[in-house]
Amino acid sequence: MAFPVGFGWGAATAAYQVEGGWDADGRGPCVWDTFTHQGGERVFENQTGDVACGSYTLWEEDLKCIKQLGLTHYRFSLSWSRLLPDGTTGFINQKGIDYYNKIIDDLLRNGVTPIVALYHFDLPQALEDQGGWLSEAIVEAFDKYAQFCFKTFGDRVKQWLTINEPNTLSILAYDMGMFAPGVPHIGIGGYQAAHNLIKAHARSWHSYDSLFRKDQKGFVSLSLFFCWLEPADPNSMLDQEATRRAINFQLDFFAKPIFIDGDYPELVKSQIASMSKKQGYPSSRLPEFTEEEKKMIKGTADFFAVQYYTTRLVRHQENKKGELGFLQDVEIELFSNPSWENVGWIYVVPWGIRKLLKYIKDTYNNPVIYITENGFPQCDPPSLDDTQRWEYFRQTFQELFKAIHVDEVNLQMYCAWSLLDNFEWNNGYSRRFGLFHVDFEDPARPRVPYRSAKEYAKVIRNNGLEGSL
Repeated sequence: MAFPVGFGWGAATAAYQVEGGWDADGRGPCVWDTFTHQGGERVFENQTGDVACGSYTLWEEDLKCIKQLGLTHYRFSLSWSRLLPDGTTGFINQKGIDYYNKIIDDLLRNGVTPIVALYHFDLPQALEDQGGWLSEAIVEAFDKYAQFCFKTFGDRVKQWLTINEPNTLSILAYDMGMFAPGVPHIGIGGYQAAHNLIKAHARSWHSYDSLFRKDQKGFVSLSLFFCWLEPADPNSMLDQEATRRAINFQLDFFAKPIFIDGDYPELVKSQIASMSKKQGYPSSRLPEFTEEEKKMIKGTADFFAVQYYTTRLVRHQENKKGELGFLQDVEIELFSNPSWENVGWIYVVPWGIRKLLKYIKDTYNNPVIYITENGFPQCDPPSLDDTQRWEYFRQTFQELFKAIHVDEVNLQMYCAWSLLDNFEWNNGYSRRFGLFHVDFEDPARPRVPYRSAKEYAKVIRNNGLEGSL
């Protein structure tokens, strides 16, 4: 079961989730510092990322893990407020630059390609105080930050992700208020944030294209989260249509403007417009792009980065009362098959990733695809012999093999989430996704490989699973 020659095998982390050093060496506060320090049980046991895996001081330990696995790629994110404490280039924190320079240089010295995300949920608090992603001003602030990063690190970094999971961030942070900054704006905030996230991504892609690409010769995209979706009743026309709507709202909402034509799917626009009218709004709650903005947004990705964990079933659920909310706009109910194994929200449905890859190939003109996150958690306390998780990975690799060799999907890289057990947002440290166990009770934060790390290292060595399907 050999993968194509040169296939990329990686693992991923994100700054707030692993670095710690929340106020070290001039780093400014981000929204997750504020959110977790406010308490109120919004995060499991009021845990914080203040120390996390301690990667800010323990990078050499992380590098040992990367080398032990034999990774070809390592995906990490930059802490915007570690580099620019107030979010602007008015003050540049040299200690932050030094930290990321060391990571990039060490990776390259060891033959590992860095994939760098500019932004992974950790907006500088100073920018949130000015409206954050709900404010149009964020578009220019992000573009200036992106240009600063391209200029500072782009001589060595050739693969960039502008924004991690804007589809997750817009709904969980700015609509439901479950993620930082934690203020719900039901039915309105998610769309406003999404609108600005898309424009910020497009602006920064154009900055790279016009100012840096010629000399640096790199590639820029953004990473989109997606649960594969299937109709609850395959024979029900209503469930089939509901599934189409759900895919449009979750993935195509961002992918269609960026990869196809600069605008939201028609189904999304008509659905939100009719729901808004029913609710007495004078116009749609979904903002509109101008013709100029559509031209700016269209074609602003050099590859398709997607993050898959699980699959859901979709049932049509009419919003009779005209309630506000994202699922209410889509008019669906999401649930899982009771026969699927699960830990928390992640159900073991490996075939979903193959269907997702085929959908991207068919819908988005057969792009180069990177899987920039995929993984399965253990509950705390975890077992080093993580058989269930390795089985999830093993079945996933079988499906990727079929996607490449049978469906002829242009998949070129896979990143496991995550290199390390880390701070898993609202779940704190109670869900462990790491290939390496981290002891959060020990100040030294020792890293110990799980069985899945040893098995993954074999896959990387062999460029695929041993044996045949």
